[in-house]
Amino acid sequence: MSAPSATSPAITVPRPGAVVALLKPITWFPPMWAYACGTVSVGAVGIDRLPYIIGGIILAGPLVCGGSQAINDWFDRHVDAINEPDRVIPSGRMPGRWGLYIALIWTALSLALGALLGTWVLVATVIGLVLAWAYSMPPVRLKQNGWWGNGACGFAYESLPWMTAAAAALGALPPGPILAVALLYGLGAHGIMTINDFKAIEGDRQMGVRTLPVQLGARRAALVASLVMAVPQAIVVAILFALAMPWHAAAIAVLVLVQAVAMVRFVGNPLKYDVWFSAIGVGLYVTGMMIAAFALRAATLPTV
Repeated sequence: MSAPSATSPAITVPRPGAVVALLKPITWFPPMWAYACGTVSVGAVGIDRLPYIIGGIILAGPLVCGGSQAINDWFDRHVDAINEPDRVIPSGRMPGRWGLYIALIWTALSLALGALLGTWVLVATVIGLVLAWAYSMPPVRLKQNGWWGNGACGFAYESLPWMTAAAAALGALPPGPILAVALLYGLGAHGIMTINDFKAIEGDRQMGVRTLPVQLGARRAALVASLVMAVPQAIVVAILFALAMPWHAAAIAVLVLVQAVAMVRFVGNPLKYDVWFSAIGVGLYVTGMMIAAFALRAATLPTV
């Protein structure tokens, strides 16, 4: 970590800007998008549920996701001091053990708000926080293996916020099809996370991080990532057909077909087209999520 200047007083308490930098607001979008999908999927809700919906948005983005960023940066501080010394902890803007303190405070705040929003939201919050700590904290450190780490991220970023939103809006456990679709999109997000791993294969290999590109090689990992993205979406199409929502199902099927065309190019040369495929494939993927949410909203769903 960089030492403060001899002519300036040592920083003992982080400034607000440093706290915001640690919580990384730019990373809040995926869970908040999934949360919006979850809210849409349960249809119209009473005005009395509005505080719960707003509370859930705060819980999914600034609290649980923001807290997970603090947890990750704290346990990565030694590696970041070598690879990314300008980050908020190794640069000294987050002094002492404040990174850990903020991670703990955000965990406590998340649990408190989750408890206020109801039993099922609290359950989802606990699961999300356990995954956040397990992803970064030794000795578990799921991020060291691409299978487990990407799975935890996909579930925490897509499935849990969707389920949390539906539970917060309904005040009860959501119907089975909503839970199934939320789970499938979280599973497919495993593939999206793998695409992000292509940019640092050599560095990950040197640091002992076993991402899928490191374990399988670039082309096989690209093929696995593509299948992991495509298969859950195909199952969502089947579910929507089964719920008598053919137009929504057809729209998502078209999106999957366009992704499949892009996947062929990506798998052919993943090191060249990973960023290109991420821009195209992820945009189509999240568009399909919202279409599925509107389909569930319009469908007649069985209760669990």
